[in-house]
Amino acid sequence: MEKKLVPCLVSFVFILCSVSHVRSDASDNRYKVGDDVPLYVNKVGPFHNPSETYRYFDLPFCSPGPKKDKKEALGELLNGDRLVTAPYKLDFLNDKDSEIACKKRLTKEQVAQFREVVSKDYYFQMYYDDLPIWGFLGKVDKEGKNDPSEYKYYLFKHLHFTIFYNKDRVIEIAAQSDPNNVVDLTEDKEVDVEFMYSVKWKETEIQFEKRMEKYSQSSSLPHHLEIHWFSIINSCVTVLLLTGFLATILMRVLKNDFVKMRSQLKT
Repeated sequence: MEKKLVPCLVSFVFILCSVSHVRSDASDNRYKVGDDVPLYVNKVGPFHNPSETYRYFDLPFCSPGPKKDKKEALGELLNGDRLVTAPYKLDFLNDKDSEIACKKRLTKEQVAQFREVVSKDYYFQMYYDDLPIWGFLGKVDKEGKNDPSEYKYYLFKHLHFTIFYNKDRVIEIAAQSDPNNVVDLTEDKEVDVEFMYSVKWKETEIQFEKRMEKYSQSSSLPHHLEIHWFSIINSCVTVLLLTGFLATILMRVLKNDFVKMRSQLKT
């Protein structure tokens, strides 16, 4: 039985080594005006703790329809991605101005939950045509206030998407929250929220093949680079543990073989 385990473990370690750096590559999708371009929400977490992340809808965000999970590749699963259809619809080359994504009445408990994550500088991550998007969930107003009990907590409720395209391909996307369009979370009371968004498309000369260079060269996102390195380190540790396990089994197999050889030589 041990001999049967060895080739299986060798194959498993090889697969892990091969996919430890795998991420979903940029799609080669081409679009026409009005085509649906896939947008997925992924995860949320505190900006200063890259190892702590949660699913986007673990927070009480609303959704205009049933949420659908994306069938993920192995590289996405290893990276901790859990992609779900987003409440925003960003059709190719369709500008939008103050579109309502969905409405929701937040309970006292949900207000407190949002306030807690805003106080910890939680960010969100989305993917649009395989391009990552980041942004903060809200802000804390500390100006002129020395006592933390006087701080004001706000949830952003309007996202503005700026999308760059080259002919029939998506090249870049950025999301900015409107700092003046917020929900006050300071008090534990029910509040009605309209989550809104706007979309602006702009043409660019950047080629599709170079669209990922911005993310590999940017120094303005150290936190997300930390997340990437954490995933790599986690995969390497897993590979080392499995390699040690494999070495232990190999030693046992070889030891048994030596014992058999010695007994045969004596006879």
